Amino acid sequence: MELKMVKGIGPKSEALLNKLGINNVDDLVTYYPIRYEIYKRSNLDEVTAEERIVIDGKVESTPIVLRFNKGLNKMNFRLKMKDGMVGVSIFNRAFMKSNLTIGTNVIVIGKFDKTKNIINASDIKFGYLGLEAKIEPIYHLTTGLTNKSILSYINYGIMLYGKDIPDFLPNYLKERYHFSNKSITLNVVHNPDDNKKLEFMIKRLKYEELFKFMVKINYLKEKNKKENGLKRNITENNIKEFYQLLPFELTGDQKKVINEIVDDMNSKKIMNRLVQGDVGSGKTIVSFAAMYFNKLSGYQSALMAPTEILATQHYNNLKKILDNKLNIRLLIGSLTKKEKKKIYDELENGQIDIIIGTHALIQEDVKYFNLGLVITDEQHRFGVNQRTNLKNKGISPDVLYMSATPIPRTFALTLYGDMDVSTIKEMPKGRIPVKTIVKKDEEIASVLELMYEELKLKHQIYVIAPLIEGEDENLASVNNLLDKMTLAFGSKYCISILHGKMNNALKDDVMLKFKNNETDILISTTVIEVGVDVPNASMIVIFDANRFGLSTLHQLRGRVGRGNIVSTCILISKNETERLRILEKTSDGFIIAEEDFKLRGSGDLFGTKQSGDMTFKIAKLPDDYKILTAANNDAKEFLKMNDIETMKLKQTIINEFDN
Repeated sequence: MELKMVKGIGPKSEALLNKLGINNVDDLVTYYPIRYEIYKRSNLDEVTAEERIVIDGKVESTPIVLRFNKGLNKMNFRLKMKDGMVGVSIFNRAFMKSNLTIGTNVIVIGKFDKTKNIINASDIKFGYLGLEAKIEPIYHLTTGLTNKSILSYINYGIMLYGKDIPDFLPNYLKERYHFSNKSITLNVVHNPDDNKKLEFMIKRLKYEELFKFMVKINYLKEKNKKENGLKRNITENNIKEFYQLLPFELTGDQKKVINEIVDDMNSKKIMNRLVQGDVGSGKTIVSFAAMYFNKLSGYQSALMAPTEILATQHYNNLKKILDNKLNIRLLIGSLTKKEKKKIYDELENGQIDIIIGTHALIQEDVKYFNLGLVITDEQHRFGVNQRTNLKNKGISPDVLYMSATPIPRTFALTLYGDMDVSTIKEMPKGRIPVKTIVKKDEEIASVLELMYEELKLKHQIYVIAPLIEGEDENLASVNNLLDKMTLAFGSKYCISILHGKMNNALKDDVMLKFKNNETDILISTTVIEVGVDVPNASMIVIFDANRFGLSTLHQLRGRVGRGNIVSTCILISKNETERLRILEKTSDGFIIAEEDFKLRGSGDLFGTKQSGDMTFKIAKLPDDYKILTAANNDAKEFLKMNDIETMKLKQTIINEFDN
C-alpha cells in the first residue's frame, strides 16, 4: 500500500520518509522506536540538584519571554502542581508561548533548584501523568519530521492497513507462545501503556523476525542439497602442484580447509562454504587455491571485494603467485570505459581465467564465458542481493564466502546454517603478535611519547575515534583528535583523516596514500579497511575504547602487525579497563568472540560493520540468541509440515526472499 494513502502524508513528507527507508505502509508500521522514554512523577522533596526530574501540572501564569543576542530566548512561567507551585524556566522555546495558555496541562522535564523553587527545564510536553508511568516511543528522525508526526502516520497506517498487515507466524505458534496478532502487537509497541506488556510484544516481533530468517536459512540449506553442481576431478597431485607454487609453507589449518573446499568441488553438490578465520590467519591464499583448481577444471572464477584498494591488493598478491599460470584481470570502477570494454569482451570470450573486482563484477554489461566459482571477501559487507547477482552470472557455480570476523561456533551453526563452515585458527609461521596495552585517559602523555618513538623510526600510526565530530563532548572525535595530534606533532609529520561521511573515491585516495607511506598518522573512525596490508603501520591508538565491543577492538588491532616489525595496540579508556584487559591477555579472536558473546551486547560480533543478511529491524544479536535458538527449532518444524495453512504461509515467506 502506498504512503500517500495515509492521512497527512503529502509529496514532501513522503520524500522525507523515503530518506528513512520507509517506502510503503508496511515499512511505516514496522518502523520501530529506537528507544522508549519513561516518565514517572518525581517527588520534589526527595530529588537532588543534579537529578533529572519529571513533574506535571497546569500553567498558572502567562509565559514571559526574554530575548538575548544571537537569537537566544528564555521563557518563564509558573506551574501549579497537585501539592504546590513552582517556577519553570526554559531556553529557546518561545515558539510554544501561544499554546501555553493558563490552565494547560503540561509535563516538565529538567532539574530542580530547591533554593529558588525553579525547574530549569530541558523539555516541555503537553498532557499529564497518570498514576502509572507514561511511556513515550522515540524514533530515529530526519530534518523535517518530528517524533509526533511519525507516530501519527504510523497509527493511521495501522488503522488503515489493519488486517492486511503481513503476519509471518502460523496460528499454532501464536497459540504456543500466547502471541497476539500482528496489528494488535504493533499498536502496543507504538502506543505502550504498560512496561511488561510492551516487553512481551517486542519479544513477539523479535521472534517473528528471527523465525522468518531461520525459515530462509533452513530452506536454503535443503535447497542446496538438491541442486547439482559442476563436475570436477581435482587430484592430490593438483593440490601438491599448487603448494609448490607458493614461496611459503601453509599452516595445518589452511591445508585442512583447502581439502574441505576440494571435497566440495569434486562432489555433485554446489559448494556453499564460509571460511572464517582470525585476523591475519591467511584466508586469502585458501581462496587462491580454490581459483587455481577451478581453472584446472576449465572454469572461470570471480572474486568480489568491498573496496577498490582491497580488490587491487588481492589482484597484486595473486599475480605474484599465479601470473605465469593463469590470465588474471582486475575490474574496478576507476578503469576507463575503453579498459572496461576490453575486459568485458575477454570475459565473455573465455580469455580471462580469474577476474578480481568490486561491485563492478555484477554490472549488467559483465557477462562470463563459464563462471564456475564465486568468492566474496568480507562477505558481511555485501547485501544478499549483491551476492546473489554475482552467483547468477554463472550456471550453478560453487560459492565461497570469506570473513575475518570469528564468531562462536554455536552462533555460526545457527546464523550460517545454510552454509558449511570452515575455520582457520592457526597463524602463519613468523607472524609477530601485536602487543596490547590498556591506558587511562590521564596517561595520554605517555601514549604520545610512545607514538613519537614510532614516528622517529619512520613507522606509521592509526588513531581511532568513536565519532567524526564533537557530537558528544565526553567522547573523542576525528576532528578533535586532528587538532590535538597536530598540536602534539606539529608540521613535521603528515596527518590525514578518514571517516564514513567522505565519498568512496576520497576514502580510497586517503587509504592509498597511507598504504604508500605518504601519511604518517591516519585518524579514522572504524571505517579503516579490514584486510588492507600496511606493513609499515606499527601502532594503533584507540580512544574511548570502552565504547567498542571486544570483537571490534580485535578487528581494529589487526590493522597493525601486517609486516615484520613489532607492533602495538593502545586502548585508551576512562573506565571499564578490566573488560579491556582481556585483549592484553589473548590475541585469539575466537576466545575474544566467546567473551563478547557472554557479555551480550557489549560488542558487535560481526566486526566493525554489519549489513546484508545480519540486519534486523528489531532483533539484536547476540542479545536475542535464546529467541534465535527457539525460532531455529520452530522453523525446522514448520518446514516439515504440510497442512494447507502452513504450506500457504511457507510459500509466502519463501517468495519474499526468492524475489
